[in-house]
Amino acid sequence: MFVNRKDELKFLDSLYRSGKKEVLILYGRRRVGKTELVKRFIEGKNAVYFLADRDGLESNARRFYREAAEVLDLPKVEVRDFREAFELLKLKAPERLVVVIDEFSYLLLTDKNAPAVFQHVIDEILDEGFFLILSGSIIGLMEGLMEYGNPLYGRRTAQLKLKPLNFFHVREYFKNSPIETVVKIYSVTGGVPMYFRLFEGRNFEEELLKVAFSPTSILYEEPEFILREELGDVHRHYLILEAIALGRHRVSEIASFAGIEAKDMPKYLRTLIFLELVRREVPVTEPERSKKARYYLNDNFFAFWFRFVKPNRGKIELGTFEMDWDEFNTYVGRAFEDVARQFIIELNRAGKLPFRFTKIGRWWRKGEEIDLVALNERERKALFVEVKWKGLSEREAKGILKDLARKAELVGLNDWERFYGLVAKNVEEKEGLRKESWLVWDLEEFP
Repeated sequence: MFVNRKDELKFLDSLYRSGKKEVLILYGRRRVGKTELVKRFIEGKNAVYFLADRDGLESNARRFYREAAEVLDLPKVEVRDFREAFELLKLKAPERLVVVIDEFSYLLLTDKNAPAVFQHVIDEILDEGFFLILSGSIIGLMEGLMEYGNPLYGRRTAQLKLKPLNFFHVREYFKNSPIETVVKIYSVTGGVPMYFRLFEGRNFEEELLKVAFSPTSILYEEPEFILREELGDVHRHYLILEAIALGRHRVSEIASFAGIEAKDMPKYLRTLIFLELVRREVPVTEPERSKKARYYLNDNFFAFWFRFVKPNRGKIELGTFEMDWDEFNTYVGRAFEDVARQFIIELNRAGKLPFRFTKIGRWWRKGEEIDLVALNERERKALFVEVKWKGLSEREAKGILKDLARKAELVGLNDWERFYGLVAKNVEEKEGLRKESWLVWDLEEFP
């Protein structure tokens, strides 16, 4: 089942209909759905789809031509490189032809001349009828194509970095499963289609043990594979990710856990942020360059794997591992904060909040923390939100909201108009709380 990607398909279609030569660089992490996207896009179109491998430029060019020849009824000849292949394609190309080279990053890995070869293809061979899509999973190599000095610099007409799907797209896939189950699945897999489709959404605990804790599962060594492919030497990055997953969020804490000098940390953190595995946060009221920064894992599966799989691999392989479901529930609560953030953003887009905010994030100071603070700095309005992954009585909810109002006083927005909200798994007597001007939502309100 193909999930969403409506905006991306619309974007690809606009390039297809441009009537010009188009060169798209499509990239994103492994398993995020690039191949499914392009295959869905080329359905019903004149197209050549080719999946590259690591066998080198010449071998791939020969295989590419053989596959293209079958689609376009080209002469059965041997070619030596992609330039010859595209010259022959051009002879019988229809008025509009989409050419997809998937895993283009493998060509870049195996031959440093690949960018120069495709520069010639794009500049000297392709005409207005071609729409060339170069797709790859090794983010560093693909973004390198867009850097000044690369032979392909300036040749692309568009780029698309494919992101994981959001929670509500995953919810759409599991529309027949309880939403609580979908939150748990999302807390493990994030929005990566290849991961969440391993679940059926029926018996979560049983499915999780099979999907994530079996040495034969594709997920069992997935983070190691991704890190090795992107970084080669992964030891220090690995320790940093583990430190963050286990609750170390300040540079000094991460450095101490990983055995890395604090002065060396920025280069490793920059790499992990570039790969979108880690994110840097500052309190929402602070400037971006604030020294109060914390670092969090930006990928649910990496967060789950480093917290639950990696520390227990010995037991898993001996067959003695037992899941701590209470610890897992605590972990889901942290992931639910991101789900709640997405929910609040959707309400904002739909105009269903007391004002439209332009900025949202976490706030903390001296042991006090607020899960979400949404601001409109021009109108001087603020929404403070607590997030709880549990069922709450009316009395418990009111206590949380009153404490939230207390913490909001510490933020320093004294002359702003302030609103207070709560997002929880379940809240009893929501209407009574709303009559008291509190904003309250639970899973029943989630689309």
